[in-house]
Amino acid sequence: MRLYEYEAKQLLARAGFSLPVQYGVADRIAAAEKLPLQFPVMVKAQVLIGGRGKAGGIRKAENKSALRGAVKEVLAARISGHAVERVLLEAAVPIERAFYLGVAMNPVTCGNTLIVGLDGGVDIEEAARKRPDSLFRAELPLDGGTLPPALRRDLERFLAAGVESKPVRAALAEACAQLFQAFVKYDCTLLEINPLVQSGPGLMAADAKAVLDNNALYRQSELLSALGIAGKRHDVSEPTAREQRASKAGFAYVDLLPEDAQRESGRHYVGLVPGGAGYGIFSIDEVQNIGGRIRKHCFVPLNFMDSGGGPTREAVKEMFALILDHPLVDVIVTSRFGGISSCDIYIQGLVACLRERAATGARVVPIHGRMVGTDLPAARAFLEQARQQTPGPLAQLHLAVGNERIMAEAIREGLTESLRQSEGAWR
Repeated sequence: MRLYEYEAKQLLARAGFSLPVQYGVADRIAAAEKLPLQFPVMVKAQVLIGGRGKAGGIRKAENKSALRGAVKEVLAARISGHAVERVLLEAAVPIERAFYLGVAMNPVTCGNTLIVGLDGGVDIEEAARKRPDSLFRAELPLDGGTLPPALRRDLERFLAAGVESKPVRAALAEACAQLFQAFVKYDCTLLEINPLVQSGPGLMAADAKAVLDNNALYRQSELLSALGIAGKRHDVSEPTAREQRASKAGFAYVDLLPEDAQRESGRHYVGLVPGGAGYGIFSIDEVQNIGGRIRKHCFVPLNFMDSGGGPTREAVKEMFALILDHPLVDVIVTSRFGGISSCDIYIQGLVACLRERAATGARVVPIHGRMVGTDLPAARAFLEQARQQTPGPLAQLHLAVGNERIMAEAIREGLTESLRQSEGAWR
């Protein structure tokens, strides 16, 4: 779970780091002007993604007049497609030198990695590419929260070669120890200060990024309460409208494209309605795999979805309605291996969705898939009866019920047929 910058700085303050004076967070100009400010002031967009500076999300205001313009500009900015709803106002500080400091979980080793950079305020990837000798990187122990003596000696040798001031070197080494201790204490998967600035005699965290382990949030109730966070937050940024809609309906959903993504010529967009998380991941991979064999760089998966165990008929109905309402969707791939939950309920929800859309004139695209598992005889009987009663609304439903066809074949059929039907529109 990602924290906003002002929240991450509160975490760092608890760990003993010095910060620029924090005036507060505001969601409009009037609220910003009421804060006890001393100029110059930094106005910083509060979003859960990077790239703020390049997108106009950070401004410096030298006086009250400039403050109004800065707050207005930052609140109007969009950072990687996401609106800015709040800004942090903090004191601008003189910077003699900037460093990078970070601890991150290493997904390859499942361990933790300490990274120290002599060039702060830039992309760490760029620094590694241009000046690899300016970075110190070391694997950290999986337990505790204390830097091993040998690692600390290596770190001190690295700092001695790149930092003249002995007090600054000592402060940097201590900051690394503090950061790792906080990383472990607060169950982080990433804790980063960029830049950590030398301002006067000490070091100060001018920016901060923190990601907490979702699986350990139950251990961080005191921290979350102090930060005013009531529950689990969306992993990447503020949820899209479709993600919010899915959350209210009680199932997991993630958009794989930006909310405002536009149709690209020659692309075919595939919505996914799987029965579970495993099938959801499999479906994304198979659309890319099978679709690439049919026509390279043509088929684009739109989403990840997980119905969870035992969804109701209404939940299944909403799952299909959500994807059918997606403005880009050309075809839907659906799959169900009904072990925990019933195939019968799943098909009832699907049929109810199609019938309702037919009655209201809402858009329907071809739906291809496979259904096996619990209550299969009842599911098959229900579908056969539904086709007889309302053949029109189900005309674009191509569902294999049983073990006669594997899921990969259903995906191939759906992609091929949908592409064939749309060829005329692309010419």
